[in-house]
Amino acid sequence: MTSYRATSIRPSDPTVASMRLAVVEVTRHRPHAPEYHAYVDDMNSRVQATAEAAGWQATRFAAGDLGTDELLRLTDDADAIVVLGGEDLSPRHYGGATGYPGEGRHDPVADEAQLALVRRAVARRTPLLGVCRGHQLINVALGGDLVQHLDDHDGVHRTPDAPVDQLMHPHAVGLEPGSRLARALGTEPVVQSAHHQAVGRLGQGLRVVGRASDGTVEAVEHDSAPVVGVQWHPEDKGAPAGQLEALLASLAASGEAGRLASSAGSRTDEEALVA
Repeated sequence: MTSYRATSIRPSDPTVASMRLAVVEVTRHRPHAPEYHAYVDDMNSRVQATAEAAGWQATRFAAGDLGTDELLRLTDDADAIVVLGGEDLSPRHYGGATGYPGEGRHDPVADEAQLALVRRAVARRTPLLGVCRGHQLINVALGGDLVQHLDDHDGVHRTPDAPVDQLMHPHAVGLEPGSRLARALGTEPVVQSAHHQAVGRLGQGLRVVGRASDGTVEAVEHDSAPVVGVQWHPEDKGAPAGQLEALLASLAASGEAGRLASSAGSRTDEEALVA
C-alpha cells in the first residue's frame, strides 16, 4: 500500500498552528447502535488527533446534537472544515424515494445543519473536505442527487455481509491528473471504502475528479471554491499511512492561500482609500 508524506505542512508550522479546524460529525449519541457508534467515533477521534498532531486547533462538533443555528455559530470562525461520515442523508433532500435497499435511520437535524454548513462554506470559499457522507452532502447541498444503493456483489466498495468493524474494503481510485486531490495523493491511490450509496447527478459547480474501476464517482472538486469530497475513509485505521495527513495538508494550503488573497485584497482596498 502506498504511503504519503505531507511535506508541505510541518507540526511546528506557524501557518497551521494559527488555523482553526472544525471537525463536523453527525452525532455523539447512538444508543440504538452502540457498535456502529463506537466504530464511527474512533474514526472521528482519529481525525481530530491527526489534525492536532499537525498543529491545527481542531474541535469536534456534532451537527445532530447542535442544530443548524448553533452549528453555524460555533463554526463561524473556522479556517477550514472537515465533514465526516455517518448515516445516509434523507432522500427528501434530493428528491429520492424512501424504502431503498440498505436504508437505515436518518438524522434530520444533522442533515439540515450540515447542508447549511456546506452551502455557507462554498459561498465564503472556506476550505472544506467532505468524507463519505460529507462527500455526498456536498453534492446534494449544491443541487445534485445520489445513487441510493450500489449492487456491489463483487465487494468493490464494501466487504459484503461483514460486521461493522470489518466493512472496509481496499480498492484503487483513478484521480484526474492536475486535480487538487491528485496533487495531494497521486493519480492512483489505494483507499478504504465502506459505502452503499454514491454521488449521482452532479451539483452546481462540481466536477468529478475520481472514479473507481466500476465507474462509481469517488471524488469531486468545486470549480471555484476550495471544496473537495472523497467517498472513501482516509481516517480509517487501515488506510495508507499518511493519507489523512496529506489531505489535511492540502486543506491547510487552501486555507493559507485564501488568507493571503484576502490580505492582498484588504491591502489593495486600503491603498485605494489612501490614494
